[in-house]
Amino acid sequence: MPSTTDTIMEAIVSGGYRVTAARRTIVAQLIASDGHITADELAANVREASPNIGRMSVYRTLDLLSELGVIRPIYQGTGAAHYILMTDGSHHHLVCNRCSTVIEFDDCHADELFNALSAQFKFQVQSHLLEIHGLCADCQSK
Repeated sequence: MPSTTDTIMEAIVSGGYRVTAARRTIVAQLIASDGHITADELAANVREASPNIGRMSVYRTLDLLSELGVIRPIYQGTGAAHYILMTDGSHHHLVCNRCSTVIEFDDCHADELFNALSAQFKFQVQSHLLEIHGLCADCQSK
């Protein structure tokens, strides 16, 4: 089974782009962050790992990876986009409206919904990002 790094590099090549040393470093730092990071945080991590890679290279790589569907920006009330890895084709969050806690979960049972939407709109689902907003257990008990 290919690693996350291999999957991302394959997406870059399949998209007609070159795999450069800078892109490898940026992707490594993105993966090291568990795929939840702002552009500024990633740029700082990349600068620490490789001082010769500039902030604009990080931003351009984030734009490229977003275009390729490898990552997605999400906005959870912090003002800055957080980039999340989509290499498995899906990502799921429960977001607390009161305390902003984010709970990730892997097991998504939305296949029936996706099949119905695909049939209704003649739309081919390739990936999905699911955020469900409500109140976490701690906020419910307050």
